[in-house]
Amino acid sequence: MSTLVDTAVGHLDFLPSVSLEELNAQAALQTRVDRKYVVPLEVAGRLLATVRTGMRVLDMAGSRSFAYDSVYFDTAALDSYLLAAHGRRRRYKVRTRTYVDSALSFLEVKTEGSREATVKERIPYSLGDRTRLTPEGLAYIRETLSAAGIKVPALPLEPVLVTRYDRTTLYLPESGSRATIDTDVTWQRPEHQPWVLHGAVILETKSGSTAGPLDRHLWAAGVRPSRISKFATGMAALRPGLPANRWNRTLRHLALRPVPPA
Repeated sequence: MSTLVDTAVGHLDFLPSVSLEELNAQAALQTRVDRKYVVPLEVAGRLLATVRTGMRVLDMAGSRSFAYDSVYFDTAALDSYLLAAHGRRRRYKVRTRTYVDSALSFLEVKTEGSREATVKERIPYSLGDRTRLTPEGLAYIRETLSAAGIKVPALPLEPVLVTRYDRTTLYLPESGSRATIDTDVTWQRPEHQPWVLHGAVILETKSGSTAGPLDRHLWAAGVRPSRISKFATGMAALRPGLPANRWNRTLRHLALRPVPPA
């Protein structure tokens, strides 16, 4: 992480910890309402230092920040993206998610339906298959979408976007909610140059139907939710010809920089 990022989230190292087992038991929230915020680093540091909610930080083997790698899949016609771009009530995302530090991968299907609730279903997936969909994976996708009442997309589904970032996860016991702070967020189209979000973090709260204490703390400081999706906003940023009215305001304020070659 950069020095600015360290400053923004470094004080979280001094908060009490929570284990993954306890976090999943108390705040799994596979069905939830997500609120996302793009927060400048200096603002994020100040607000996280002043929140008074008894927050705890996910700690695994002494580490509190973990690298994530996600590969998003879509049809040749970009059906998944266009459902989001046009604000369709029944929409979906398909991705593999890899927890880089533990070398674990999952195939995930996220659906959105009534009352803006997001439902995430997933199965373990081979690390070696993270950039492609196996026949078993495709069968799982069809089954999950059918069960959610969503039309199964035309096949094949191919990788269209890769995202990478470092994530810190917070548990807020008083509300049973959780939040994540993503730093060094990077987007990349397959076979293209990666771009990194400069000078900001993506903070996401995950709660039930009502806002949690961290949301209220952000609102009191004038920080409002941003219309951002790592998949859809990343696609729109890297492919300017796509319809992107839903994210234009966010895109105007995103500072993306190319990642220099290694």
